[in-house]
Amino acid sequence: MTKSIAILGASGYTGAELVRLIATHPDQRITALTGERKAGLPMAQVFPFLRHLDLPDLARIEDVDFAKVDLAFCALPHATSQAVIRDLPRDLKIVDLSADFRLRDPAAYEKWYGKPHAAPEIQREAVYGLTEFYREQIRAARLVAGTGCNAATGQYILRPLIEAGVIDLDRIILDLKCGVSGAGRALKENLLHAELSEGTHAYSAGGTHRHLGEFDQEFSALAGRDVRIQFTPHLMPFNRGILATAWLDGDAREIHAVLQDRYCAESFICVLPFGTIPSTHDVRGSNFVHMGVVGDRVPGRAMAVAVLDNLCKGSSGQAVQNANLMLGLEETTGLMGAPLFP
Repeated sequence: MTKSIAILGASGYTGAELVRLIATHPDQRITALTGERKAGLPMAQVFPFLRHLDLPDLARIEDVDFAKVDLAFCALPHATSQAVIRDLPRDLKIVDLSADFRLRDPAAYEKWYGKPHAAPEIQREAVYGLTEFYREQIRAARLVAGTGCNAATGQYILRPLIEAGVIDLDRIILDLKCGVSGAGRALKENLLHAELSEGTHAYSAGGTHRHLGEFDQEFSALAGRDVRIQFTPHLMPFNRGILATAWLDGDAREIHAVLQDRYCAESFICVLPFGTIPSTHDVRGSNFVHMGVVGDRVPGRAMAVAVLDNLCKGSSGQAVQNANLMLGLEETTGLMGAPLFP
């Protein structure tokens, strides 16, 4: 039976990406789209690339009949989702793409986001949405909190290595190169073409990036002690993609073997032959992750690299993957499309 889907916040990048993916999904059908500032407009006017689709017009959230919806994707801005989700029907399945439910500890949320959580009673029930590591919990969940795209990319490299105990936990350096769409669709001066193109810059340096809250939470739980990695993202003048480079103390071939063993049965994660480095071009527009490991000239050091599309596997594709599990569908349904090339 086809499942009825609502997308709240469909006028943003992740909302549009959800529409693109679900439009060809055989078991999900979009029955409601919301966009508070663009309510009443057809999606073809907001996103002309979607004009070939038969879609409902954008509406306000309060005008959606959730009794007719099986699952809602919440693609609203950070700090907005918690108040909206708090008021949605308790029997509605929800995948939230914002940061509002990623951190389990309300004190940690307040530390990283600067204000108390508005719905701590719901925060406690949310399941963290890194599919390959929380698959069974996601199947049974009512509310799934999608990961940060930076956090997902780094975790795909580091989680198996922390679990296997093959790297020095006090000497992890993670460097990310991030496409500009990760900053959202809102107009921002530093994202103007003239100010972004032909250059790059680090941001949220010195341990201030909010995705560190996710790294701290997940890595410390895995290791059974505090793990505090060094992490710096860089904004790059391309639209889609994240390239994460991790510098590690450990045997390179052992690191490669651990990653290969952990992901050999995963549909969306490909560990390349030893010594091969992936490119963001190879995953653009897809739900795939490519990963590679090379040895350093100094014995006992290694470099691991992972790439994904921040709007797809880092956000909306991950959300559809989780929704498939929550709705009892085959996990890969609607997501096996090839990357865009060139």
